Amino acid sequence: MDAVRFKAAGKAFTHIAQYHPELTALRRELHAHPELGFEEHYTSARVKEALRQCGVDEIHDAIGKTGLVAVIRGQGQGSGAMVGLRADMDALSMVEHNEFSWCSTKPGLMHGCGHDGHTAMLVGAARYLAATRCFDGTAVLIFQPAEEGRGGAKAMIADGLFERFPVQSIYAMHNWPAMRAGTIGINMGAMMAAADRITIEVSGRGGHGAHPYQTVDVVLAAAHITTAVQSIVARNVRAIDSAVISLCAVQAGDLGAFSVMPGKATLVGTVRSFDAAIQDRLEQRLQEICSAVALGLGATAQVSYERLFPATINTEAEAAFAADVAQSLVGQENLDRNLEPSMGAEDFSFMLQHKPGAYLRLGQAQGSQPGMPLHSSRYDFNDEVLPLGAALHASLIEQAMPLPGQKP
Repeated sequence: MDAVRFKAAGKAFTHIAQYHPELTALRRELHAHPELGFEEHYTSARVKEALRQCGVDEIHDAIGKTGLVAVIRGQGQGSGAMVGLRADMDALSMVEHNEFSWCSTKPGLMHGCGHDGHTAMLVGAARYLAATRCFDGTAVLIFQPAEEGRGGAKAMIADGLFERFPVQSIYAMHNWPAMRAGTIGINMGAMMAAADRITIEVSGRGGHGAHPYQTVDVVLAAAHITTAVQSIVARNVRAIDSAVISLCAVQAGDLGAFSVMPGKATLVGTVRSFDAAIQDRLEQRLQEICSAVALGLGATAQVSYERLFPATINTEAEAAFAADVAQSLVGQENLDRNLEPSMGAEDFSFMLQHKPGAYLRLGQAQGSQPGMPLHSSRYDFNDEVLPLGAALHASLIEQAMPLPGQKP
């Protein structure tokens, strides 16, 4: 187990640090048994067992298929307050190239984003909160399935999550390899971008490569479309705003038929933005440019634009509160209150559309160099930060719902 090379303040961190070895063992067990979204049967069962051992008051399973919710009541209930914490549980469809003893035991599956660590940290918070109960209100701990592109948050909400557990606010965090272990980052607005999927179907007329004048060349049209759509961000989005359009794959023809010109080509890609008005503009211009470019070359283009995940936008009051809580743990010098947003996406955004709350980043790089990036085949969660992440979860609860006479 990695030795903790940083210190954090507060009784929650001191208490949770005592069971750092157990949290590390749980995290590594989960890493060895990765499961895709809505298939987290082993993970859910293992988390349920751990929560029972923690002594939480209630465990509700099968919410959003494989999701779990734990309820912990504080020493008092006079405030009537209810605050939520969320961790994601799913893994990725990728081959792991690490060689340590807790490597994935499932070929083609890997915890390449640290959700094993997120789950272990929330279990650590549950253990502490159930043991101490130094808060006035109810803590709702949400173990979410299917964050990686399958909409697990949306599924839990559709399954009545917030009707059954009407939290006033909700918080989540994600490990961040580019930030040093012992540091925390947040900002008062957008943390992650909206993620949309585009599919462009180009239709023309195939034929022999020796007689292109008898065809309508979809490969040529697809190439011009690929170039033309890059003008959208450069010329239709203000320079002070942020947006990305990436066409990531193209399929046309048969590599074994070098002289046959196909009649159809398909391009797929992603669009990222933070503002709904910009998102609307990007969709509109994609439709216009793809159609016009194809038409100019004698072809047609149909654009399918799917809005997958909204932007992850912190509400200002909750973000300021979460920043203050983080500062109480790691100090002002180890907190970034103006963290640069990421063009990555996060389906915690669906929860923030329903409830005020905030999303934080927890540094996990060892030393001054960034750690292995998320979604890398050699990534691994840094177990050193498990007590800090768990203490941050627990402190959000304690400071959001202080006992009477205690300073929030």
